[in-house]
Amino acid sequence: QVQLVESGGGLVQAGGSLRLSCTASRNIFSAMAMGWYRQAPGKQREYVATITPDRSTNYADSMKGRFTISRDNAKNTVYLQLNSLKPEDTGVYYCNGQWLGNNYWGQGTQVTVSS
Repeated sequence: QVQLVESGGGLVQAGGSLRLSCTASRNIFSAMAMGWYRQAPGKQREYVATITPDRSTNYADSMKGRFTISRDNAKNTVYLQLNSLKPEDTGVYYCNGQWLGNNYWGQGTQVTVSS
């Protein structure tokens, strides 16, 4: 079992930035594909970005150029840098980890962008 704990959410004005962190409880982190998803109020959870163990990255089209995913294997942590935030970026951001066919989720961290 792997526990994922997110942090870094908060309230920010439009145009501002936040950096989200997600730390894994086990040292298998370096072998895990990691990702971020988000869920806006009243909407389904949507894909944001992923990063593979070899640090290849992929982004949802609407987040390209504004969000950056990265990882620090020494700290068992994946990051999501959020820049140029918009009110429509408001939601709960979830960390996801995949390993040996298993899917792990964090509890989520709230991001609220005011206009």
